[in-house]
Amino acid sequence: MSLIAALASMFSLPALGDTYKCVDANGRATYTNINEEIRGKNCTFVKGDNVSVVPAIKPVQSAKPGPSPPGFPKVDPATQKNRDDGRRRILEGELSSEEKALIEAKAELTRQQSIRNGDERNYQRVLDRLQKYKDDVERHDKNVAALKRELENIK
Repeated sequence: MSLIAALASMFSLPALGDTYKCVDANGRATYTNINEEIRGKNCTFVKGDNVSVVPAIKPVQSAKPGPSPPGFPKVDPATQKNRDDGRRRILEGELSSEEKALIEAKAELTRQQSIRNGDERNYQRVLDRLQKYKDDVERHDKNVAALKRELENIK
């Protein structure tokens, strides 16, 4: 029974050793207990046994696309240009519509801000009523910005 208790306590104890904190030229701190890694560096001894070290996660390397498999459909440049032009026309039409809707939403917000109802003695009620119109302006503004980004990304 005492042998099992001794083995259990031996495996449950943390590994003890000298731990050092090293700071590189960029100000990043690393911790190590390997003496070879601290030579010639700006390292200080860390007191206490409560240093937890988690290994860094390596970033996932994105796979580079290889050549297309045989028989994979290819689009000739003229067809792709026609598709891009069609997409551009559609996006420009949507942008025009959104810009008009943004102007109308701003005008409606301005109109609503000038209205005072008799039951809105508390200013929070005014803010609550106007929030819908502010949200409309914000939504149309974000849509215009997104459409402009899409148009910039077209080749």
